[in-house]
Amino acid sequence: MRYTLIGILGALTFLPAFAQVSSGSLSEETTGKIIPRHFGPIRDKFDHGNGTAESSNWSGYAVEGSSFTKAEGSWVVPTATCSGVKGDQYAAFWVGLDGYNSDTVEQTGTDSDCDRTSPTYYAWYEFYPRASIEITTVPIHPGDLIYASVVYNSGESFTVTIYDKTTEKYFTKTGTVRGADRSSAEWITEAPCCTAGGGILPLADFGTVLFGKDSSGIAGTNFATDSSTTGAIGSFPAVDTIEINKTSSSSSPQTSACSALSTDGTSFSCTWAQ
Repeated sequence: MRYTLIGILGALTFLPAFAQVSSGSLSEETTGKIIPRHFGPIRDKFDHGNGTAESSNWSGYAVEGSSFTKAEGSWVVPTATCSGVKGDQYAAFWVGLDGYNSDTVEQTGTDSDCDRTSPTYYAWYEFYPRASIEITTVPIHPGDLIYASVVYNSGESFTVTIYDKTTEKYFTKTGTVRGADRSSAEWITEAPCCTAGGGILPLADFGTVLFGKDSSGIAGTNFATDSSTTGAIGSFPAVDTIEINKTSSSSSPQTSACSALSTDGTSFSCTWAQ
């Protein structure tokens, strides 16, 4: 069965619990707990100038533009393979605004991590450079269908929303980010920061993650809106659309390579490698 974004937003309207959370009156302490990691801007970016780029922490897609007001994404929560893992490893999947050409990011997503040999899954949001917050009211499981969005309101205000279609759990939060450029939108797999020395953390083996409508069945994803374009990733000019692949680093030797966009411009996958 396929689900439309209109149906999702319609459902949100009639849920009292969601309306209560979406008031923006709840503090971070009552809606989640601080995560001792950051999901932040792209690191060590090398833009090849041909629609592809490399990074030590990101893989996925970014579109560049001006005055972005919305980014919407969807994905299937991948399974973390943790057999034989020594120490902890992390893999984040998110949609957001900013971070490709700027020092802030407004983002929300899920993680498929390895607590040594035990897989762990959770949802989170972050108004970077503020702390990242785990969303304890939306439990996450491998195979869940996730819809997430980041919306610019006005001034310094942004609203993040995450919806687990499989469990029908919702969360939304409004926060402020000073100096946000609103110059990019992203759909990303990330190895978060930071090791004791400030490096990128090891990337958990997530196999392959599937982003976008073709896999999630949620229409209107992966979409964004800026001053000149509203539509799927593939609707943006080719010169402004960048496929990002994660490269190896000393603290995060694992890599992640992403596919080309689907023919409808909405969907792609990223695959982990040692």
